[in-house]
Amino acid sequence: MSAVQKPNLTSLTSINRDGSRNFLHPADVKGRFTLWRRVFGGLLLAIYVLLPWIPIGGYPAVFLDIAERRFHFFGLTFLAEDLWIGFFLFSGLGFSLFYVTALFGRLWCGWACPYTVFLEHLYRRVERWIDGDAVKRRKLDAAPWTKSKVVKRVLKHGIYILISLILAHIFISYFVSLPRLYEYMQQSPVNNAKVFGIMMFLTVCLYGSFSWFREQFCIIMCPYGRIQSALTDDDTIIIGYDEKRGEPRGKRSDPDTGSCIACNRCVQVCPTGIDIRNGLQLECIGCANCIDACNEIMDKTDQPRGLIRYDSMNGLEGKKRRIWRPRIMLYTGFLCFGLAMVGIVVGGLRSAKIEIIRMAGQPYYFNEEGVRNQYRVQLITKQTEPTTMTFRFQGLPGGAYVSGLNETITIDPSKETMQTVLVQVPTEHYKGEFQFTIEADVSPGDFTISDTIDFLGPSPYTLKKESP
Repeated sequence: MSAVQKPNLTSLTSINRDGSRNFLHPADVKGRFTLWRRVFGGLLLAIYVLLPWIPIGGYPAVFLDIAERRFHFFGLTFLAEDLWIGFFLFSGLGFSLFYVTALFGRLWCGWACPYTVFLEHLYRRVERWIDGDAVKRRKLDAAPWTKSKVVKRVLKHGIYILISLILAHIFISYFVSLPRLYEYMQQSPVNNAKVFGIMMFLTVCLYGSFSWFREQFCIIMCPYGRIQSALTDDDTIIIGYDEKRGEPRGKRSDPDTGSCIACNRCVQVCPTGIDIRNGLQLECIGCANCIDACNEIMDKTDQPRGLIRYDSMNGLEGKKRRIWRPRIMLYTGFLCFGLAMVGIVVGGLRSAKIEIIRMAGQPYYFNEEGVRNQYRVQLITKQTEPTTMTFRFQGLPGGAYVSGLNETITIDPSKETMQTVLVQVPTEHYKGEFQFTIEADVSPGDFTISDTIDFLGPSPYTLKKESP
């Protein structure tokens, strides 16, 4: 059997000294942070499951309808041409994560990261239920293959596969409507090979990640831990060990030792196998398991809680802690600016849209009747009921003639239509190139939308010389 690597600052605990994989079996722990993490994790799982079921404005709360190129997000509908807003949305979420990290370290990783939520609150709960506590799990791993071990392994991995299938189907429901997904599930996979293939790929990835790869994703692949040092400072709230109070370690009966009795309980419960007493480390995901474990030991040894706690590096060293500091001031300013821009953009969104597009070919046509431009007008409604648009033109010179666009058009719910429009200006009224606007009064909603485009043509001087 390979020698197990003890937690240190030079190598990973999940790698044995001979380079083989050491499968970690973190012990279970009880405490207020563990309780709140489970409540919060359960809430996040409920949100993930229920969002495709909760209707807002006639659509699921979050529904990315790629087939129709419409993206529904808590009552707001975005079209394909609105995807530029998504850049600001995702960059804003990323910046918000940086902001939270500057204040509270890797709170996201330990409490809200989907990977942590799935692993800790689903897969590891199943493992503890079937295989027992950490000691029993290690013994089972080392035990020879018996009928009991085979049954446990088949049962555990069967449930893992079932959970992975369910999570994959839920993920697909964010892109394929629930009625259509249910219809697909009753048909042969060949009929919907693409969706079935994506679902199976996700299932394999989820099963492989949470049954085998586990904490290696957080340690090896996730880039967030590696940029942590650039986002935090000595005033950032982290999980830390009070070295002044805890050292030197030893028995409680020895008056010359600190509060730490070297029980290693904090190491046993760590999901990434580190020793928090070695200081802040890249592998720490901020889950607070070590806090609850240490507080439990402090209670048993009649010592004050908080030997391991949420605190800043300055706080752990007994220095003054600051929350409002230059970096936070700058981040707050950026965050407020971003929120204001999102508010302006979202506030300007309408449930209908009009767009004028110049038709391919010559920019204009000229004959004895005057100058003619040809356009295509795209009309889009995001509403869940028939939408009526009543049109008018602004900026056209007197005598201008418009054909191809009815005064009033009704569009079916969540549909779009394209109309060909000809605009002709008689020679005697043409004074040169100009801009005009198509406005539409939209009902229901009683609001107005518009779009503006150039009317192109020759210069008036050229027009007079070439005029028949």
